[in-house]
Amino acid sequence: MLLRSGSERPRGRPADSGVQMPEETDTPVVLAEIARIASVGRAAVSNWRRRHATFPRAIGGTDANPQFSLIEVESWLLANGKLKHIGHLERLWPRFEVLGDRALSGRAIAEFGLKLLPQAIESPLAPSQDLPSAAVTLVDQAVEIACEEGARKTFDFLLGRWLETYVRQMSVTSPQLAELMVTAAMASMPVGLDAYGTVLDPACGSGELLLTVARHGWRTLLGTDIDPTSVALTSARLGLEISKRHAMSESDDRVLRTAAGGQLPVVDVRPGDSLRTDTHSQIKANLIISAPPYNERDWGHEELATDPRWKYGVPPRTESELAWVEHVLSRLAPDGVAVLLLPPAVASRRAGRRIRSALLRAGAVRAVIALPPGIAPPYSVALHLWILQAPPEEAQDNAVQEILLCDTSAVIASPGGKPQDFDWPRLQDHIGQMLDDFRSRGGSSRSPGTTKPLPSGCGIISVMTLLDEQVDLTPGRHVPLSAGEQVDLGEAWNNFKKILAELDAHSGRLSSLQFSAEPHRTVGMTSVSDLDRAEALKLRTGQPVEADVDSEDGFPGAVPVLHVRDLLLTGRPGGWLEPEAARKGVEAGLLTMAVAGDVIVAGVERAYRAWVHMGEPLIIGPQLYSMRVNSKLLDSWFLAGCLRAPANARQASTHATSSGRIDVRKLQVLQLALAEQSAYGDAFQAVARLEETLLGLHQVGTGLVARISDQLSAGRAHVY
Repeated sequence: MLLRSGSERPRGRPADSGVQMPEETDTPVVLAEIARIASVGRAAVSNWRRRHATFPRAIGGTDANPQFSLIEVESWLLANGKLKHIGHLERLWPRFEVLGDRALSGRAIAEFGLKLLPQAIESPLAPSQDLPSAAVTLVDQAVEIACEEGARKTFDFLLGRWLETYVRQMSVTSPQLAELMVTAAMASMPVGLDAYGTVLDPACGSGELLLTVARHGWRTLLGTDIDPTSVALTSARLGLEISKRHAMSESDDRVLRTAAGGQLPVVDVRPGDSLRTDTHSQIKANLIISAPPYNERDWGHEELATDPRWKYGVPPRTESELAWVEHVLSRLAPDGVAVLLLPPAVASRRAGRRIRSALLRAGAVRAVIALPPGIAPPYSVALHLWILQAPPEEAQDNAVQEILLCDTSAVIASPGGKPQDFDWPRLQDHIGQMLDDFRSRGGSSRSPGTTKPLPSGCGIISVMTLLDEQVDLTPGRHVPLSAGEQVDLGEAWNNFKKILAELDAHSGRLSSLQFSAEPHRTVGMTSVSDLDRAEALKLRTGQPVEADVDSEDGFPGAVPVLHVRDLLLTGRPGGWLEPEAARKGVEAGLLTMAVAGDVIVAGVERAYRAWVHMGEPLIIGPQLYSMRVNSKLLDSWFLAGCLRAPANARQASTHATSSGRIDVRKLQVLQLALAEQSAYGDAFQAVARLEETLLGLHQVGTGLVARISDQLSAGRAHVY
């Protein structure tokens, strides 16, 4: 793909015609798509079907996944006040989705993107000859809509929906992770090296990494992927990015030319299997950046047994990741750098220890960085960044060699399975500073005149130290604490003592309570059901809700969603709803919202809890209950305290299933006057505070014990 002079109009739009929207055509849509159009959860659409006889009838699909007429659905939504306006983009995606095939719909979106390129951009791919006529017509309609809605907006919308629909069939690098990897690459480039030369991604997928380096001004972008659909989409994305930069003002264009060494960008993305038949075998790249596939068995082990790329040993069948490492090193130019995202097992598996040893001896491994768990799939493990460099021409076994190992989870908390909740700027700054410091030292801890310590969680480790029987490069096993920094436990001890003081205060309050074998007078009991009928409280049941588990924690107006599983895992809401979707669901009676002062009860024995909600409004899911009290008759803390008693829960348990559900309506509450309820409520509130303090003490104490143990085991204690 080359930038050339010429007209700027998109190829797909006639030069002498105005914008004409395509004729309205009907398209089948499923419940999930209807929910997206109306900005509600799928459960809300299911409820509409049940409650409204006028809801459109299914025209196809299955009982589990019915399909409906898009035109009929649009009319019903507008007529019933569920939607004010349906834009062209919302109508467009279902037509691509109905093509019914991941590859076909993806290729059609790519063809649409390539048609949006101005005449000044040479298309990297020839027009597709295998698209059926329906797809060709749809692409032309999309071009017309793009002239009205905006080219980049329309393409990004379709690509986003396509990736969302087929997310389980492919691995996608998030924009945040891509920016992090490019930051690591730029901070690792040798000083003085041309930092805007050739970059290669041998397993480019949907092209997020190449798109990110393109934004940093690299002038030659090469990619390969085994999936032709991914190749087409990557080509379209890069073409649109270059066309965006080409449309800059003349002054900005000069900046672009300067950053790219006086040349305009070149893109060459090809389909192919980089391990078996590398389409860029003659290229030597200044930078290789990639998130290659992992845990593959059929990567070509037998047919590639004598391949000249295996300079460090033939990768075992179970070590496909090390095959990618050796492939990447064979494609690096002198002084070139590679950044690979790899699973942590690559650093320690026994089968790969000889290759790791050879890589270390050759000086090919510059750094291994353990990322916090949860920032990329698989979310349960801490993925590693391997920073590689082209080995020197001559072996340097006798030279002092050191590599950088860093465990970022030691200083930056895990996002807990929600990547967008994570402090990406902090992690990016931390890794960039760490690699830049290591580069300024010349890759050694013994650089003359260097006194500045490395950032927390990092260590410069001698290669000879690592060349044992395991050759384990896992950072956490070599830098368990902040290397090079004096450890200060004073703050941890202060927190511990502060919590102890709070614990003493709570225990003093509760230890003063006097208890007798029998109540001092006859006290009646009533049930939640009776209180509900007497309008002393209003009992509401949580309803099914499809929450967004990937959105940022706390984006403006976000409404948290709490499920029973959240109580079992973290104790806090695990999902979020857009404000408008939450409002519509609550108004339609399809969602249950708890507000400050409501008593929330979990109706499952293994997660049984009852508490007064004190925060912002939140949506509760199934098996959770909200009780809004009549303050003239009931005290909230008194009610919660009575309900949370273990004996009360046992009495109301149904034991109908293995999970032991609680019949909340049968839970018992003391019959006391409001003044007495308040006194009891104060005591119940003190019990709740005591419980919270004990949990905090456990957390701080466990961390303190771990840090002291690490210090003692490292021989840093003055105990003599």
